[in-house]
Amino acid sequence: MQVCLNGPRGSTDGAMVPLTPQEMAESAAQAVASGATDIHIHPKTPCGHDSLSPRVLAPTLEAIRARVRVPVGVTTGAWAEPDPAARLARVRSWSVLPDHASVNWHEEGAEEIAAALLDLGVGVEAGIWSGTDAAARFAHSPLGPRVLRVLAEVTDTSADTAEATARALLADLGPAHGRPVLLHGEDGGAWPVLRLAGRLGLAARIGLEDTLLLPDGERASSNAQLVAEALSQYGCAQRSS
Repeated sequence: MQVCLNGPRGSTDGAMVPLTPQEMAESAAQAVASGATDIHIHPKTPCGHDSLSPRVLAPTLEAIRARVRVPVGVTTGAWAEPDPAARLARVRSWSVLPDHASVNWHEEGAEEIAAALLDLGVGVEAGIWSGTDAAARFAHSPLGPRVLRVLAEVTDTSADTAEATARALLADLGPAHGRPVLLHGEDGGAWPVLRLAGRLGLAARIGLEDTLLLPDGERASSNAQLVAEALSQYGCAQRSS
């Protein structure tokens, strides 16, 4: 179970969303204690904006690694650095490396970012979003067999339709170059998609990036609470399949 600590969320989403390196480290430690085995983060500037700068990335990774001994990954999303050339330069300038990084395959420059990460020895999570041409692009990518895993990312936020969207995305992915698949949803689709991952025996993730709410609609108090509930829901789904 991967925990996604914060995503592009900010202070307006609530005090429980970790934004500083110290807050992320504490949240990561609590989530791992609740059963998370992998971490995904969006390093933030002091103003709370996502950043790929090595000056932001390094202290964040160091703070988290001082508290936990599980793999830590970061985003390379275009919203953090819209210009593909500048984004590539940022990645190549990293002095402290994450264990893995997600690359959204529908974004311009994805192949170059993924290649640079692989050259650095950083694992690549190939982000394949529903509603994009990412699955088709990835199917023809020469880098496909080299990625760490595929993130099947369901952008349908409706609890009523997210599972069907997830199944369609998995069908589009096909064999996915034989790489492991981590399936997850967001907002209203987060819990239905997580339960589907359990039924299918796929890796999953949960955290304040994907949802601020527990399955009953109550607001989550922490990433640790979401992880504990996700493991329970995932286990129940597995047993019912």
